[in-house]
Amino acid sequence: MIRKIIALLALVVASADAFKFMSNWQPPKILTDEQKVKMADMEERFGDKKLVVITGCSSGLGRQTVKNLLATNKYHVVGAVRDVEKMEAVAEIEEFDMDNFHIMECELNSFESVDKFCDELEEYQLGKPIDRLLCNAGVYQPSLPYAKWSVDGHEQTMQINFLSHFLMVSKLIDRMRDAPDPRVVMVGSVTGNDNTVGGGGVYPIADLKNLDGFKAGFNNPVAMADGYGFIGAKAYKDSKLSLMMMSNFLHAKYNKNTGIAFSSIYPGCIAETPLFREKRAWFRKYFPIFMKYITGGYVGVEEAGQRLFQVAHDPRCSKSGVYWSWNGGPREGRGAAALEKSGQISGGGGAGGGWDSIYENDQSDKVNNLELCVDLFKTATDITGAQWPDAKTFTSPCPTLTVISTISENMIAREELKRMAERPGFNADGTPIKLGKRRKAALIADKVIVKGVLGNTVGRVGKVAGRLLLGKVPETATTGSFQEEKPLEEEQNATPPAKETSSPVAEIEITQPPTKTIDIVNQDDKSALEEEIFDQVFANGKKSDHSSKEKEWKVDVEEKELATAS
Repeated sequence: MIRKIIALLALVVASADAFKFMSNWQPPKILTDEQKVKMADMEERFGDKKLVVITGCSSGLGRQTVKNLLATNKYHVVGAVRDVEKMEAVAEIEEFDMDNFHIMECELNSFESVDKFCDELEEYQLGKPIDRLLCNAGVYQPSLPYAKWSVDGHEQTMQINFLSHFLMVSKLIDRMRDAPDPRVVMVGSVTGNDNTVGGGGVYPIADLKNLDGFKAGFNNPVAMADGYGFIGAKAYKDSKLSLMMMSNFLHAKYNKNTGIAFSSIYPGCIAETPLFREKRAWFRKYFPIFMKYITGGYVGVEEAGQRLFQVAHDPRCSKSGVYWSWNGGPREGRGAAALEKSGQISGGGGAGGGWDSIYENDQSDKVNNLELCVDLFKTATDITGAQWPDAKTFTSPCPTLTVISTISENMIAREELKRMAERPGFNADGTPIKLGKRRKAALIADKVIVKGVLGNTVGRVGKVAGRLLLGKVPETATTGSFQEEKPLEEEQNATPPAKETSSPVAEIEITQPPTKTIDIVNQDDKSALEEEIFDQVFANGKKSDHSSKEKEWKVDVEEKELATAS
């Protein structure tokens, strides 16, 4: 019986999600009166409905998505919009259930407005986690020969479509962890995926190149992510490419440890939508006809809204790291079928197909460029000032493991300190890592106590016992190196391949051999060494809260120099 229990525990610990079933374990809580009131208010506001946040829902795709969400009576929707009065009028026209629809102002042209929205949303949540975040809002400005700038001095298309959503996700991700099936959905585009006719066959092509524009700060007058000349249509395509890349990156970084599913979608070409409001009148008239009867890629705004709703609602769409599409690609012979069905034919995002036509679409090499995704994440973080939570995997709450971890932490710190002294690395500017006085004192204390006292008593017994129990180290473990290890002094004197510097001080530091002594020039240095030895002997590595003057023992240290123990 005991063996079965041990085997079961070993199996659990060995799995990747070993302790996830414990993630919601919490000790019994005694709620205050204020907490009880807050929980009652939350229950009254949301009931058992899921909380959805969607941007840009006063028209087009977002408007239709909200209609579908509210029709299920399973969601409480927060609409983040630029024009609150317009949204109120739309809600009245569509007869939205205002008990389950809440309007909040969010101007994506301003990072300050995004910050304010997220703060006000936290108050509105009353502690309820967010179940869905739908990054839908977008602008398309293809007609202008010059860029328009946001409040923050960035090109508007990229800030509204990508950067502000990037900032919003960073602020809301921690409020989604506790939801049972949290999802973040980015509305992408076929134009950002250049392995298709729509994305790769029509100039300009989405391409961030080396992100030189972002790396330069992306401030006015830098209008493009790649740092080159402005084209309105390319700015839109680049922003959609960025959204799709970031969906993949956040999936890789956060899905495992938060449970949040990150995905992107292409709902189809919504040819009759306010997205094209800045196109010329002739284009708005004839483009829907072209998409219906020539390409077969036309999708009505109602059906597109059903598709975004599906990714938020369908249990099949809880999968992370997916680019969702519908129906496959445009077909040969589509002209006759289009005439027969008034343009409603199946195609690459085209209309028709229904609920079950959804599938996991392929993404282009640009979208899947992991190295560029990392650069995009770093530069967008710098531009927006986003603060991302640490990606920490859930660990066991077992008290025994907690105690063992605490005990071993100080031992690990001492060993790492020794490793850094014996094999010092180099700073980013090429200068060697130098140990401060406090860290040198810790190293000396460790040598005096561990190697000197314990090494000659308990340590010697332990080594003999270890040799008897474990045997000799296999020869294959000690041989096979292609080079002899260089002496420490030779390694220290070697000049590393560092960046060039005009500072003579830096050159001296690089070639300077490691010091063999610690100068005790004042009482503070002497006290630091005394505290370190006291902590290791009497406090089990814990830092004492008392000054060395309150200790009842002293260490004899020469006032000018203390030679390190060899």
